[in-house]
Amino acid sequence: MANLESVAEVQIDPEGTFKYILIRVSAGAGQSEPHRDVVRGTKSAEYHNHIFDKVNPEMQALGLQCKCLGGGKIEHNSAEKKIRVYGESTGYGRADHSVTADKLRHAYKDYEVVWEDKK
Repeated sequence: MANLESVAEVQIDPEGTFKYILIRVSAGAGQSEPHRDVVRGTKSAEYHNHIFDKVNPEMQALGLQCKCLGGGKIEHNSAEKKIRVYGESTGYGRADHSVTADKLRHAYKDYEVVWEDKK
């Protein structure tokens, strides 16, 4: 079984506007199990579930469970070092963008990261 700490907290495309999901990765099925919330986003996903369908088998192979907590969009401008988090997923609902923004700030320390609840 993999260590939760070995799972990258953020994996997003280096540039552009794309869908993202917030995923709770845990070592077991129970709510009291240790867990880590991670952000995954890519332009290659036409729908939010395409991201989950890629990440879930990767985590299962490590012996970890995944649950999607919601989704939205990320606008990543690497030239200006700005990231904007907004929107929602039709299938998964709106992720807690404040949690996502905190994780992005941690991963991109020299960036300006903002979020909004508007679509």
